[in-house]
Amino acid sequence: MIQVFHSVAAARTALGSCAITIGKYDGMHLGHQKILQELKVEALRLDVPTLVILSEPQPEEFFAGPAAPARLNAFHDKVRFLDQFGIDAVYCLGFDRETSAQLPDVFVSEVLQQGLGMRSIVVGDDFRFGYNRSGDISTLQRLAAAGNFTVKPVAPCVESGERISSTLIRRYLQQGDCEHANACLGRAYSISGKVIEGRKLGRQLGFPTANLQLANNKLPLMGIFVVEVLHGGTTYQGVASVGYNPTVSDASQASLEVYLLDFVGDLYGSILTASFLHKLRDEAKFASLELLQQQIAADVKDARTYFGVSSK
Repeated sequence: MIQVFHSVAAARTALGSCAITIGKYDGMHLGHQKILQELKVEALRLDVPTLVILSEPQPEEFFAGPAAPARLNAFHDKVRFLDQFGIDAVYCLGFDRETSAQLPDVFVSEVLQQGLGMRSIVVGDDFRFGYNRSGDISTLQRLAAAGNFTVKPVAPCVESGERISSTLIRRYLQQGDCEHANACLGRAYSISGKVIEGRKLGRQLGFPTANLQLANNKLPLMGIFVVEVLHGGTTYQGVASVGYNPTVSDASQASLEVYLLDFVGDLYGSILTASFLHKLRDEAKFASLELLQQQIAADVKDARTYFGVSSK
């Protein structure tokens, strides 16, 4: 099971030396996975553990606050993915004013080498770090020549002629293009959360939904989607609504509600993961609950058509 550290000393004590990569890793897309695979190769060559350094908050969130782009992954989802990928450990680097002001040479020497015992660092070829993002691959290579570590730059992955990035995936999701976003991710984009109490309006309309507690206030996609929902070890087909429920609410924070086709049971307190496969439509405000109910029924029918299943 993956280890998560919040201090350099704890990581060094547990791991000794290690092979490192560092970044936001927002999305864990194919480009990220390519770097992680190279990291595992380097660690095997050196016979050391793999360590991924994740910044919390992400730099854009620290500098821009609410104006920062919507996250693709919450921290716990990143850790879960890395665990499944076979990474040994994560170091959560608290990103603050002091961190942002650290010079690249000092960060490499004090944190990566002396602090974490870095033997190798694997990063994307566009990697930037340190004060004003002044450090890059050439900085690492210069420092490696005098230090006891190696640098492994990794070329990007490309989808439809564009470099795969979190920004590109975010753009696809904002456009409702789940298919291209998922091609960049190598899997379906997903959001997980604990089922909490809602208004129970869906139950009144004949379509009981599970309201997921979200880790992030901003979401990269909005609308009504065909989804697959993981509950325990079972995957269910369903429909998800991501948005502000304008027909019945004037909420300022988006919510995620999922309706599982042909599911009977209590989901409160469960952790669900909704994987987004296809956008059906934008969110809309209806003149009455009856019209909303009719549209939900149409959405469910469209989802069944997508999956090729009939009503029970």
